[in-house]
Amino acid sequence: MSKVVEGLYYAQSHEWLKVEGNIGIIGVSDFAQAQLGSIVFVDLPEVGIQVTKEVEFGAVESVKAASDLLSPISGVVIENNQAVIDDPELINKDAFANWLIKVEIANPSEIDQLLSAADYRSISK
Repeated sequence: MSKVVEGLYYAQSHEWLKVEGNIGIIGVSDFAQAQLGSIVFVDLPEVGIQVTKEVEFGAVESVKAASDLLSPISGVVIENNQAVIDDPELINKDAFANWLIKVEIANPSEIDQLLSAADYRSISK
């Protein structure tokens, strides 16, 4: 069974969100990285780009498939994780330690539409 971290929010598209004040840290779930297999490429937006809830903001490619990344929340990108761009397999090693982007949250009420860890666990078996 895939690892699910308590205290995070999850999208049905398998991205996770950690909220720290008005900053949202976004990554891909352990379930998603396991389904993809060995990740070889990550495409992330530049700082300053606006992301919109449930709209593509980047992609991950593995030896098996490519998958679009959908933002779990709307906001402006304030940082992207250069480490995962340089070494995409970091996501396979620990999907929760190796976040993708940080955004300044535009609409905090969107968080309420995401899944809890318990709810996500039930769909990611």
